[in-house]
Amino acid sequence: MSPTFKFSKTFQNSLKPIFNFAKSKRVKLYLVGGILRDLLIKRVRENPDFDFCLKKGALNFGRSLAVNIKAAYVVLDAAHGACRLVKRIGNRVYTFDFTDFRGLTFEEDLLHRDFTINSIALELSKVFSGGDLNAELIDLHSGREDLKHKIIRLTHKRSFAQDPLRILRAFSFSSVLGFKLDSYLVKSAKTQAKKLKQVSAERVRDELFKILDAKLAYPAIAALDKIKIMEVIFPEIRKMRGIGQGPYHHLDVWQHTLETLKQLELLSIELKNNAGVQAYLRQVVSGNRKKLALLKLAAILHDVGKPKAMRREKKKIIFHGHERVGLGLTRLIARRLKLSNEECASLERIVLWHLRPGYLADSSAPTPRAKFRYFRDTGADALAVLILSLADQRATKGPLTTALSRRRHEKIVAGLMKELFGKKDKKTAPLINGHDLMGRFHLPPSPLIGKILKELEELQAIGKLRSKAEAFKAASKLIPKL
Repeated sequence: MSPTFKFSKTFQNSLKPIFNFAKSKRVKLYLVGGILRDLLIKRVRENPDFDFCLKKGALNFGRSLAVNIKAAYVVLDAAHGACRLVKRIGNRVYTFDFTDFRGLTFEEDLLHRDFTINSIALELSKVFSGGDLNAELIDLHSGREDLKHKIIRLTHKRSFAQDPLRILRAFSFSSVLGFKLDSYLVKSAKTQAKKLKQVSAERVRDELFKILDAKLAYPAIAALDKIKIMEVIFPEIRKMRGIGQGPYHHLDVWQHTLETLKQLELLSIELKNNAGVQAYLRQVVSGNRKKLALLKLAAILHDVGKPKAMRREKKKIIFHGHERVGLGLTRLIARRLKLSNEECASLERIVLWHLRPGYLADSSAPTPRAKFRYFRDTGADALAVLILSLADQRATKGPLTTALSRRRHEKIVAGLMKELFGKKDKKTAPLINGHDLMGRFHLPPSPLIGKILKELEELQAIGKLRSKAEAFKAASKLIPKL
């Protein structure tokens, strides 16, 4: 027997104004998919979204409703009559989507839904009945049965043809919900993968980040790779396959990349009790995209420059400068995915400097100057680079990779993390500024001032300067050199 199914008072209160407005306009609204699916599996979302469908006129209805309930309004798809309302209610942000029937009848609309678990529906009026709603749910495609068995199935054989983005959506639902994919769905995704090229970059990006935002994205990414869908999103992957990396590695470039992603996620779980690390990884970088998801993308791209940088010297394969080649490719990929400027800059820094912690680990005790330059160059991504470096190193298990070098790498990274959090607690003010320099040495504004200040900052950081007088003395020596 199914457990009692009801809407909470909070949700009822949020939906009541919409129902009253629809009733005044004699519009019959149905709730479909997402919210019903989540309630049935008791999945709690921080900011709920509700999907409604009506026979026709969704754009006009949504526009009028937005004025009535004082919500933001945006057209999602004018051709198919889809719009969105966003409204803050209490401490939550609610999203209300309205669409016209995807067919002549309501039954046809449900058939055009992507997956059976999203084709469950309920008349909005029933929400306020007060009783058990199990008997009121409209489930023409056995969605509840698939929820019970935790499986994602297509509602219709032409589901992917109608919207190729659904290929990625299937894997993002699998990743987020922990559900299995139906074998026919996987087969259909494989045969229609190239149709993803028809989908806008923004939609692909958003679905990809849903996967990356999951606790464990690796299984979904590996499954997408197995049927060559990752190559559709990132054509650069094709050249990464089959490239051996010498005796320090046990995997080719692309398989090493996947293993790095896997190790990164294991590392984030390992560091779950480190409050500073977790707060950093939960930071929202742009939109609703978080630092950890962006770091996972950086893991996928960190060695993207290796195929182009590959050289053979004395029977050895080397990838000298691959991080700088990777920087250029990462920039192109980030723009292709329509990432924000902040996300682009962050990705580029992580890819560019991902080798630096390893270089520092080559020395048993990095100098203060080397550590200062690491923190200066990596900036806001210093911690991200350290975490990726650890994952990258753990994914490297060739015969020449020794336990000693691994322990040294881990020790150096742990020390840098500790130092990084110490720096956040005590920021040192510069001893002198640009105005001081120009006034003392009668210098005009120019790039020279910035160069001098950069050198003085480094000297102060490593303990060579402790007073304003010492800073002026050092500056007097730097001016002729610079």
